[in-house]
Amino acid sequence: MEPAGGVEKGDGAEKAGNGHAEGAEESGGAGAGGGGGGGGRLRGCRGFLRRNALVVLTVSGVVAGVALGAAVRGAALSPAQVAYLAFPGELLLRMLRMVILPLVVCSLVSGAASLDTRSLGRLGGIAVAYFLGTTLLASGLAVALGFIIRPGAGAAALNTPGLGLPGAAPPSKKTVDSFLDLVRNLFPANLVAAAFRTYVTEYKTVLRNTTSGNVTVEKIPVGNEIEGMNILGLVLFALVLGVALKKLGREGEDLIRFFNSFNEATMVLVTWIMWYVPIGIMFLVGSKIVEMEDIVLLVTSLGKYIFASILGHFIHGGIILPLIYFASTRQNPYRFLLGLITPFATAFATCSSSATLPSMIKCIEENNGVDHRISRFILPIGATVNMDGAAIFQCMAAVFIAQLNNVDLNAGQIFTILVTATASSVGAAGVPAGGVLTIAIILEAIGLPTNDLSLILAVDWIVDRTTTVVNVEGDALGAGILNYLNEKDKKEKEQELKEVSVEAVANSKSEEETSPLVTHKNQVSNATSTADPESKESVL
Repeated sequence: MEPAGGVEKGDGAEKAGNGHAEGAEESGGAGAGGGGGGGGRLRGCRGFLRRNALVVLTVSGVVAGVALGAAVRGAALSPAQVAYLAFPGELLLRMLRMVILPLVVCSLVSGAASLDTRSLGRLGGIAVAYFLGTTLLASGLAVALGFIIRPGAGAAALNTPGLGLPGAAPPSKKTVDSFLDLVRNLFPANLVAAAFRTYVTEYKTVLRNTTSGNVTVEKIPVGNEIEGMNILGLVLFALVLGVALKKLGREGEDLIRFFNSFNEATMVLVTWIMWYVPIGIMFLVGSKIVEMEDIVLLVTSLGKYIFASILGHFIHGGIILPLIYFASTRQNPYRFLLGLITPFATAFATCSSSATLPSMIKCIEENNGVDHRISRFILPIGATVNMDGAAIFQCMAAVFIAQLNNVDLNAGQIFTILVTATASSVGAAGVPAGGVLTIAIILEAIGLPTNDLSLILAVDWIVDRTTTVVNVEGDALGAGILNYLNEKDKKEKEQELKEVSVEAVANSKSEEETSPLVTHKNQVSNATSTADPESKESVL
């Protein structure tokens, strides 16, 4: 016992000595004063800038782009010079679009193959319900704000030459043909052509001579392939291919590993491209500001419409979507959104959900810890079918044009706007001004003229920026909700397995204890142990 006591005393003395040394170091540190504190703050600022360098540079690029556009507007640049100014931004858009095809296909194939069929169906059902629910909420919000603010009331003389409006509105097409085109694009006839071509129905005017000599004009629907990636067809094919590879078992593992490696290599390319984003954003924003002829006249003439659209985006993106995230996860949505500043700035500058997809996948995995199987499964689908901001923009435009033409919308027309905007936003292209073409579908459905769409095109470059930000925000929060539900489901399954294993151990012990042989042996041993010694001797 003495050696142990000696060791304890030594330890105590050693601790006391350490305490004196620590006190001396603290007093020395206190004597050093503000020098150490200033160095710590400097190191903290350096660490913050190192961790958030890309975010700071991206936001600085947006601010610098606004300043560049305001400074260059007075120089009266020619169209060729404006094109030269926009060249660095054009390079950014080309690089981002370059990685969309491998990113969408490989991420969806690997994501669908990594999830089992039951969880895939469950997550897919939740995602579809979330997308449809939020889009319906966005459409209803836009219609309500349109009736409250009334942006088109008293604005019948807006279509004047001074606004610099485009001359021609988008060609109108029937609502039925638009939905049929949506279904046709889901099943592309040529998968290679789907990477750069999309099917659309156009109308060809034909003159027919009747027997009485009269000439009749008839419009005939004609199918045509136009420039633009068929994202819907590629998404469906990639999902089905991933499920098929999962069903193959060992035979499909090599191809799954190929798509996983391709996906990771694409993400490395995205990381390199992200460091060019601040430069490209600066020139994109600056060139857009220079392009507009008279911003002040445009904003004052269509100010109520711009204000109503941006207010709808702010309410939906700043209040409704975060509330849905909080109700589903009980977590702070704004902390989640804080890690996605770079994708939001990219969306604001490029006005393209598809171009923002690479940076969104990268940031949501690295900054917010979303499982890559969830993010790479749901974000490409969301960039294609989830268009909350576009639904607000389209419904507000429909109400604006109705008020511009002094048309009082009835309940049936309002319901038609909600349903058509929700459905047509699925087929809206994730490119700049992609939602304007779908407004023609809504106007045709409620019987309004499409020639006033030139007014919408005039301010589309302003409203489309907040539209894209809300679109990508809805995708990101949907991925966060699905990731939370998936983690919760995994924890519940692990807990169930633990409970089952504990019950199995308890049952095995009880079976051993209640076995007839064990009971018989226990009875004999108990009888022997409780017998009198005298009785034992008498028996012997």
